[in-house]
Amino acid sequence: MLGTWLAIANGWSRASCCIYYTQQKACHWTVLASLYFSGKRPRFGNFMKLTLSSYNIHRCYGRDGEYNPSRIREVLRMTKADVIALQEVEILRDRPGLLDYFCEDSSWTAIHGPTLERASADYGNAMLTSLPIRSLSRVDISQPGREPRGALDAVLQAGQASLRVLATHLGLWPAERRAQVRQLLNRLQAETEDSKQCDFSVLMGDLNEWFLWGRPLRLLQAHFRPARAPATFPSGYPLFALDRIWLEPGNLLSSVRTLNNPLTQIASDHLPLLARVETGTS
Repeated sequence: MLGTWLAIANGWSRASCCIYYTQQKACHWTVLASLYFSGKRPRFGNFMKLTLSSYNIHRCYGRDGEYNPSRIREVLRMTKADVIALQEVEILRDRPGLLDYFCEDSSWTAIHGPTLERASADYGNAMLTSLPIRSLSRVDISQPGREPRGALDAVLQAGQASLRVLATHLGLWPAERRAQVRQLLNRLQAETEDSKQCDFSVLMGDLNEWFLWGRPLRLLQAHFRPARAPATFPSGYPLFALDRIWLEPGNLLSSVRTLNNPLTQIASDHLPLLARVETGTS
């Protein structure tokens, strides 16, 4: 009974898991062919692998209540990701180098997306990426009377292909999330000069969606191919799939999993979510 409940909590029925596994490889080339004949031809060359990650770092406070950025940095290194969306990033006024610290001795460039400015700190989203940045926008998705929220909208170069990434952290109230999801989907559909040349689109972050039947998830599933969503919260005993990674076209997601080990279970109250993107033939 518990296993069935957890499968449902992860957004999958047993039948759905089987169907997805068998259809994923079979549909892979169908998606590529449809892109080719539609005129939007992917330019990723013969083969490309990317790792995407979304991680709510809880202001660098672990489940033990300790402020410890070094644990977060170690977890980030474990992901080996090309693009990481971070939420609950707090840059203290007296310790302004947090994102630089995360990127030390790595190929990542940090993009800061503060949504709330306090006397003691800036708070909000960030993105770390090893890919060249072609364009960047900071999007305000705040709703009246609620905590300020935002998204980072970046177009990145991945070899011969271009990748559009929206990294976000949605609000706590259902009506708030519905409005924010609609705003983000409208932004994805309203192509700019940079975005209309993109081969792939990604939306990832902490969606704060506790209700599997909620309209925000239904809106996202109508736009993207349904993707596996393992539970990420709470990190010590994950039950809820609050963090999500969506890709268009979705068939190129070869895996979605959490990074679950003793360090990630204590470093934050969320587990990091990882997604593998594979294109072409090896």
